Amino acid sequence: MSAPGLRLFVALDAPAVVVQDLAEAVQGVSRDRPWLRWVPAERWHLTLAFLGQVDAGRVDPLCVRLARAASRHQPMTLQLAGAGRFGSRVLWIGLRGAVADVGRLADSVAAGSRRVGIPVEDRPYRPHLTVARGRDPRTDLRPAVAALTDYAGPTWTAAEVHLVRSHLGAAVRYERLATFPLGPSVTAPTAEPAGTTEPPAAPRA
Repeated sequence: MSAPGLRLFVALDAPAVVVQDLAEAVQGVSRDRPWLRWVPAERWHLTLAFLGQVDAGRVDPLCVRLARAASRHQPMTLQLAGAGRFGSRVLWIGLRGAVADVGRLADSVAAGSRRVGIPVEDRPYRPHLTVARGRDPRTDLRPAVAALTDYAGPTWTAAEVHLVRSHLGAAVRYERLATFPLGPSVTAPTAEPAGTTEPPAAPRA
């Protein structure tokens, strides 16, 4: 029997000051709606590509491709702003700024992943940060969207892409496996110390 793969995704992270600002905005909304599954702030991220279960033997060639993809894109000025929903399932915060550049980066990440044999779903990319999930198909997320629709956080410059492993279980945990700088670089991607996590400052997901 083959060993189970690693559950991976590629993402951008917001800095601590951005996470803290959003956490303060979400706090009152979440307190009034305990029936939603609110994502802890330390797990907030902007997914570029969800890779699913990946064989451990593909991680090194994947890192080579991701480093190459990241090097072809410049750092981006971004802002978390506005809110929306995917039906009754997901409450999210939107993105402003270099959104088109983020979309092109996501395309490059997906293409690089496919080149090492990792299938990535081919559908239009919609950048968002998930803050809560509905527990029931009848959940009405529209009041929560309305409560957050005027939110506009501080701007920041996204300068790195992260390869992240998701550990499922009673307490979901994210582990950064590697970090790739945006823009041309003569250095290798940064590997995270084994067994460590990189939460962007709790008060994301």
